[in-house]
Amino acid sequence: MKIPAYHIDAFAGTVFSGNPAMVCPLDRWLEGETLQLIARENGLPVTAFFVEHEDCYELRWFTPTVELNLCGHGTVAAAAVIFDSMDTSKKKKTVAFTTKGGTFNVVKNGELIDLDFPIHEAVSCPTKPADLVRALGREPKEILKAKNYLAVYEAEADIRAIAPDMELLKEVDCLGVIVTAQGEGCDFVSRYFAPKIGISEDAATGSTHCTLAPYWSRRLGQRKLHAIQLSQRRGELWCESLDDRVRISARAVRYAEGFLYV
Repeated sequence: MKIPAYHIDAFAGTVFSGNPAMVCPLDRWLEGETLQLIARENGLPVTAFFVEHEDCYELRWFTPTVELNLCGHGTVAAAAVIFDSMDTSKKKKTVAFTTKGGTFNVVKNGELIDLDFPIHEAVSCPTKPADLVRALGREPKEILKAKNYLAVYEAEADIRAIAPDMELLKEVDCLGVIVTAQGEGCDFVSRYFAPKIGISEDAATGSTHCTLAPYWSRRLGQRKLHAIQLSQRRGELWCESLDDRVRISARAVRYAEGFLYV
C-alpha cells in the first residue's frame, strides 16, 4: 500500500524549528495497530492520519507509543497539508476535523492557521505534590492541575533552567507537566514534559495552551496573548482566550513529502 506522507514543522515559520509531524492522508481507515506501527516507524513526536468525508475530515493522532485525544501541532500540520499541499480544484480556507476529542474548525488566516479548541481549565492544588517538585528539581510558586500539571515559576530564567528527572515524571498522576512563567519578550513562556506517553520534552504543544491561555489571560488581564515554548526547537503561538474556547494561531512549513509503503 502506498500512502502519501508530508513532514510538516508546526508552530514555526522556518524549517528545523517548531514541532515536526508526519501527515498521512488515507482513502480509508487502516487498523489502529497498523497506524501505531507507522507512527513508531516514523519516529516523530506525532503522525497525523486523516480520511476525507463529504463535509469534514476525520483526524487521528499517534505518538510513537500511544494514540492521543487532542494534538494541536498535529492539527496545524494536517490543516497545512490540506490548505497548501493537496491537489484540490478549489483551495480550501476552512476545514472541520472530527476527532476523539471533539469537532474542531480550522481557518487559514493569511500565513497563520487558526485553531478553535476547548478550554482545559486548571484548578489550584491545595498542597504542592512532593513527588512532582522533586521530579522538576526546582520548586514552583504554585501548582495547578487539569489534564496536565501546571507548575508556575517566577521568571523565564527558571523555565530555561529546569532539567527534570524523566523517570520520576513518569510516575506523576497526570498526562504530563507544563512549566510556565511570564515572558521577557512575549506574554508568557512554557515547556512541556510528557515521558509517560513517550515524549520527554515536546517541542511545541497546542493542547497545553488550552490550559495556559486562560490562566495567563486572568493573570495579565488580557484576552490576546503571544506565547513562546522554550524547547530546543522553539515554538511560537498566538492565543485568544474566549468564554469557553481558546483560539490558537500558528504558522507551519513543509520540510519534505513523499510516500510510505506499507
